[in-house]
Amino acid sequence: MKVTSVEKKEKSTVELTIQVEAGQFEAAVQKVYLKQRGRINVPGFRKGKAPRKIIEGMYGSGVFYEDAINEVYPAAYEEAVKEQGLDDVGYPKMEIVEVGKEGFTFKALVSVRPEAKLGEYKGLTAPKEEAKVTEKDIDEELKPYIDRATRLVSVKRKAKKGDTAVIDFEGFDNGTPFEGGKGENYDLKLGAGMFVPGFEEQVIGMKAGEEKDIDITFPEDYHADLAGKAVVFHVKCNEVKESQAPEVDDEFAKDVSEFETLADFRKDLGDKLLERKKAQAQADFENDIMEQLVENMECEIPDGMVESQTDRLMDDYAMRLQSQGIPMDQYMSMMGMTPEMMRASAKPSALKQVQMELALTAVAKAENIEVSDEEYEAEIAKLAEQYSMEADQVKAVVTADTLKKDLSLRKASELVLSSAKEGKAKKKAAPKKAAKKEDEGEEKPKRTRAKKKTEEPAEE
Repeated sequence: MKVTSVEKKEKSTVELTIQVEAGQFEAAVQKVYLKQRGRINVPGFRKGKAPRKIIEGMYGSGVFYEDAINEVYPAAYEEAVKEQGLDDVGYPKMEIVEVGKEGFTFKALVSVRPEAKLGEYKGLTAPKEEAKVTEKDIDEELKPYIDRATRLVSVKRKAKKGDTAVIDFEGFDNGTPFEGGKGENYDLKLGAGMFVPGFEEQVIGMKAGEEKDIDITFPEDYHADLAGKAVVFHVKCNEVKESQAPEVDDEFAKDVSEFETLADFRKDLGDKLLERKKAQAQADFENDIMEQLVENMECEIPDGMVESQTDRLMDDYAMRLQSQGIPMDQYMSMMGMTPEMMRASAKPSALKQVQMELALTAVAKAENIEVSDEEYEAEIAKLAEQYSMEADQVKAVVTADTLKKDLSLRKASELVLSSAKEGKAKKKAAPKKAAKKEDEGEEKPKRTRAKKKTEEPAEE
């Protein structure tokens, strides 16, 4: 392997031209021939016994080249990247330049870890919402308990909106029953909009034991067999039920909670809601600060780095689905999505994660953040306890470099957040506009030297 050229490209990429010499390529071609000869039929030879020259004579001298290239280039690429001291962070784009008996040459566009230029990262400010809980908020917290305790009770009156009518029904298209149009003892919540438009409205007013025909026209966007058709449903009302909510008092509180009084129950709900609101306000504040950290950073992120992170997100999601017994292809079918659509939806998150990792890495470097052996061992012990594993088992799964990297990013995040303050978020200074000429008709002389471009400082 020999690197014949190195060229820096845009967005933190480097193009390597890599030559694989004849001897290495010939060895790969021979290896592929030995693997594949058993599957190639050649007249006059037993299967797997045909000489390589005979096969090449029949199918062309390059019959084994493609597989031989695939055999060689991954190792050649890794060796070239290592030789050039590149920190590759994504899948390379490969292009075969030439191939023949003398070997082959290919170009590899390498995504390298970009150098992030930090902006302001200490003392960042962001608004923080004050957590408050009102009596109305507590009423909302009570609703699920009331709903669970609400019972359907049979009533001897006409059905009205909000009631549940227990009905038998059958639909007819020109006097003929149609598939899917029949049901017995169906609990229909009137006003819920679960049936074809116009159906529930005509059930309202019916009493137990009453029967009637209901004229319905299906919507034009209904499934093909019935779209736009006028049909008749024969409906029998078997029972009318109304929802009866419980009396919300001390007895109710005893039934649904561990508290003896409604006042104590409401206070507990309010306290818990307040804690959740405080936690959410803090999370929103921290997210705002971290977004500012990224916004203040200057960095050209290679596409390959985002693609690699997207792959990781897709793999993680597939594993989570599989743990629930849902294969990824089945999930996509249920959601009406394609792999391309899934990747497109994951890319914004992947980009954010890459940006955050680069920003925090830059903070760790700027602050000389290191992870001690004691901190590393403490984290191993914590993970072992969390997952009910032995420390050695954790070390076998997570490499020391990976864990120490994660810990350093965590420490960098804590440093940024610990110096952050509540207040109005600072805005990045807008670039200065060119000064307006006093005389629009007068042309100013051109500069012979380019003036060095500088950035405006952020507003204080």
